[in-house]
Amino acid sequence: MVLLLNGSPNANGCTATALNEMAAVFREEGIETELIQVGNKDIRGCVSCGFCGKNGKCVINDLVNEVAGKFEAADGLVVGSPVYYGSPNGTILSFMDRLFYSTSFSKHMKVGAAVVSCRRGGNTASFDVLNKYFTISGMPVASSTYWNQVHGFTAEDVKKDLEGLQTMRNLARNMAFMIKAFADAKEKYGLPTVERKSFTSFPDGK
Repeated sequence: MVLLLNGSPNANGCTATALNEMAAVFREEGIETELIQVGNKDIRGCVSCGFCGKNGKCVINDLVNEVAGKFEAADGLVVGSPVYYGSPNGTILSFMDRLFYSTSFSKHMKVGAAVVSCRRGGNTASFDVLNKYFTISGMPVASSTYWNQVHGFTAEDVKKDLEGLQTMRNLARNMAFMIKAFADAKEKYGLPTVERKSFTSFPDGK
């Protein structure tokens, strides 16, 4: 199963159009999906209280805690966001910060993909920010035939971005292949060993 997060406040806008293009391919590939609307919710940032470290969930009981269980059960995660001032939407960033930090379950080998929507610029910078959540968590990142982005000011504009939609379809196919291949490899070989002993923070200045 793949979770698709829409970080746009518009449930039927440009970002949703890109994610729906992917969802259609996942269905063809026999992979279940769930699209979760994040961008129109009231999601505040992490308050660094330490509650999650002791209780296994965020102290703020909102959509983050609701999605956490679904994320644990999922094989893949797609995070979509519009570009705001050269960066992802602040709501999806607050959501992702808390979702990844407050959950202690392993995300190792879950497949991640970032999708960005912009009118003209700021796409690759936003794409880079979203991918960081995956690469710090042992999540392989799915790629496509171009950077995972669509262009347009409205959903109708995005539907005219034929290359962008093609990129979304190829991304979904690649992601579906990775999920199936990893499931097969896990059964045959098990997951790669993860070392966790060292945590270098240089508290002694050395």
